[in-house]
Amino acid sequence: MQKCSISNVPNAEHIEFMTGDICQLERVSDVCPRRPFDEEVMDFLNDVSKELLSGGIARGNTDVVTWAFWIRKSAMVQRQKEYQKSQGKSILWGRGVVFHIAPSNVPVNFAYSLAVGLITGNVNIVRIPSKHYEQVNLIVKAINKCLDKYQELQKYIFLVRYERDRSINDYFSWTADCRVVWGGDQTISDIRMSPIRARTTEITFADRFSIAVIDSDEYLQKVDKRQIAQNFYNDTYLTDQNACTSPRLVVWMGEKKEKAKKKFWEELHNVVMQKYEFQPIMGVDKMAKAYMAVTLEEGVSIASREDNLIYRVSCSKIITELAELKGECGFFWEYDCDDIMELKELCNDVRCQTVGYLGPKETIEPLLYSGIKGIDRVVPIGKTMDFDFIWDGYNLFERLTRTIQISI
Repeated sequence: MQKCSISNVPNAEHIEFMTGDICQLERVSDVCPRRPFDEEVMDFLNDVSKELLSGGIARGNTDVVTWAFWIRKSAMVQRQKEYQKSQGKSILWGRGVVFHIAPSNVPVNFAYSLAVGLITGNVNIVRIPSKHYEQVNLIVKAINKCLDKYQELQKYIFLVRYERDRSINDYFSWTADCRVVWGGDQTISDIRMSPIRARTTEITFADRFSIAVIDSDEYLQKVDKRQIAQNFYNDTYLTDQNACTSPRLVVWMGEKKEKAKKKFWEELHNVVMQKYEFQPIMGVDKMAKAYMAVTLEEGVSIASREDNLIYRVSCSKIITELAELKGECGFFWEYDCDDIMELKELCNDVRCQTVGYLGPKETIEPLLYSGIKGIDRVVPIGKTMDFDFIWDGYNLFERLTRTIQISI
């Protein structure tokens, strides 16, 4: 880390700079924002993508590979065309400095937040997870390597790591033109103790939960049941169900529910056995959650199982505790549903985020049009973690840009 003779950043010695340095950081307010989809930014992200995808660097880290594909220039150009259609004659610029607080339990989330901040034309200060993930190291290494070629962009990327420190949060928050907080209710509460300037905007991603809706009849007609299991595995086990997008409740519809359940969980079990790194503490935690669940109300039962890889807890009716008593690492609630409107009370909870579906999506539409406060995304199973500029009901492109209106 480069040393400055005098630093205005409190506790600067406690900040580890993965990208950038303290001297550059203190001058971020003087850096001009850029137009969204800046050509140099797109070229840079494309080079980072190539670096990660070449030579098997990211092999074995599906989440890193997915991010690398997401930032390809061809994908960004397509998004650029979509937003240019709605832009009209207005001029858009980045807001300025964006302070991102990434969650600690989803390794690659920081990279998506950074990419959106860059592509919308902003300077980005990103607090990355304190835990040392291999995925984080791979991405940071690729970014730093490519920045050697794009030295002008070094003023736009600061990846920092530090333990909880109110004074550092205060400094970054007051510097920012926008603050983006991932990580849940407690993190948001803690960060909001640090004031922001009057014109600074804030985007917060609170604690959420997600569900899956499967039409049993359509599932049984599918030929590629192993691929469906793999898709569901990607939605859930890849993040140990820590991602807010990971389904925790599986809702079964149709006429052949029991037959479909048997086949679905068998296929998933085979995938989990082959790919998942199971630890005994996971089984203990799931067992404790399951026994706690059956004490909640009549009609709650634990499904039979071969081992501790998958725990299924069935409920005869939707109960509010479903949103509270959530397990990880393969812990699922199940509910047999005859009418999608049976889910209305659960999905009216603002914490309900994503519905992953298999079957006719029209089945879910009455619920969406009922005026519920929850559900921000409806996507096929296997796509719940697919990130985009619209997330948690926010249009991040609009929230991270400033519009100069031109009237004729």
